[in-house]
Amino acid sequence: MVRREVVLNYVGKIIVIIGLAMLLNVIWALVYKETTVWQLLIASFITISLGGGLTKTYHHNQSLNYRESFAVVTLGWIAASLVGTLPFLLTGHIPSFADALFETVSGFTTTGASVLADVEAMPYSLLFWRSLTHWLGGMGIIVLFISVIGGMGYGANQLFKAEITGPVSDKISPRIKETARFLWITYVVLTIVLIILLLAAGMGFFDAVCHGFSTVATGGFSTKNQSIAYWDSGAIQWIIILFMFLCGASFALHYQVYSKRTLKQYLVNREFRMYSLLIIIATAIVILGLNLGNGIEHKVREAVFQVVSVITTTGFSTIDYDQWAPMGKGILWLLMLVGGCAGSTAGGIKVIRHLISLQRVGIELKHMLHPRAMISQKFGDKFLDEALVTNVLQFIFLYVFIAGLGTLVMTALGLDLLSSLSASIACLGNVGPGFAAVGPAVNYGFIPDIGKYVLCLLMLLGRLEIYTFILVFIPDYWRE
Repeated sequence: MVRREVVLNYVGKIIVIIGLAMLLNVIWALVYKETTVWQLLIASFITISLGGGLTKTYHHNQSLNYRESFAVVTLGWIAASLVGTLPFLLTGHIPSFADALFETVSGFTTTGASVLADVEAMPYSLLFWRSLTHWLGGMGIIVLFISVIGGMGYGANQLFKAEITGPVSDKISPRIKETARFLWITYVVLTIVLIILLLAAGMGFFDAVCHGFSTVATGGFSTKNQSIAYWDSGAIQWIIILFMFLCGASFALHYQVYSKRTLKQYLVNREFRMYSLLIIIATAIVILGLNLGNGIEHKVREAVFQVVSVITTTGFSTIDYDQWAPMGKGILWLLMLVGGCAGSTAGGIKVIRHLISLQRVGIELKHMLHPRAMISQKFGDKFLDEALVTNVLQFIFLYVFIAGLGTLVMTALGLDLLSSLSASIACLGNVGPGFAAVGPAVNYGFIPDIGKYVLCLLMLLGRLEIYTFILVFIPDYWRE
């Protein structure tokens, strides 16, 4: 049974957190003497009032049950996306609701696709809000919620599982609130270290903060029209490459490395090994197709940056890779479908799902040779439950099917087939830039409003990994 008053109470609390976060925009508006201060204060006031009103109206002291947790996650993300449009709308810098929603959903889901033709024309306060939506959505609005609010009972465990990415969730601590807190601490520490390194490499403070938020969240929003290419700095690019790579891996794994004081944890993790190997192989293939240009270091850096940016679904770019030879573009297409590791801030199908599905193919081939053999599927030292394997295979099927549906809708709206497919995969995988009409050198502003709403839906489906989002819209879910 789903108790609507319990769900709305928790959704109200999530809205309050978003409203409080909006107050940080006001600080930047004051620092840079912008005319947006009052509008930003009003946006925050409306959001906090709305969230507070829901919390007070549906006040209770009850814990969440299993079913309710799915509604809190899905409705919480939808609510955050809706109220997140207010800073853009009230300041008038993105007056269209469809555009404001697209930019906000793209921010929270860490997609990084944008409707803005001139990013640098935006006030600092709104540039910061774009990056902050990345940062809040990266580790997860709900994971943050769990780490600061108690009293959710068993529902907290399901909230965590419903939002965290991947088919399995690594619990650092038996207590889910402590796990959420440890993950956010790791997230914050990585963000601070990255900002310091970017400052040391010559990036200004505001840009370092915004790009620190975007990189650790594997989001991709930049404060510059040229993205990272604006700085033309090898040091800045290598720093961002390193942190995109780290944040495309499991944050629980990073915490284990820290707590056990050994890098061996990386080496024994099968998903991390495959993730690293894919990057090495993809980079090598891309390098072969690139022109030497300004020397070998520049060539390697150019290849590594784009490969890591795409597989981690960050979406930063230092060149227009849509101009590459077919082989290089083909590699990036494949990486868009791979994604990062489970438990990371990256989107996509995830490396672990591909490993499990390929392993299953091998087992089925063995069954064909030895029909009577009993073969159990293991991942590392753990036996995999048949239900989990089935879930993985179904997820991959659904992922491809939804990407196909999205492509059909976009072609019906007038986009060419390549742009339609690219936009659908880039938004569902939370990658951001794609190819053709939605490549890294252009934006999504030309797409009709209905197309933007469809792409927003794909972004949310991708970030919440399909099942969590769809479940709430099935009529049986709400019945007793």
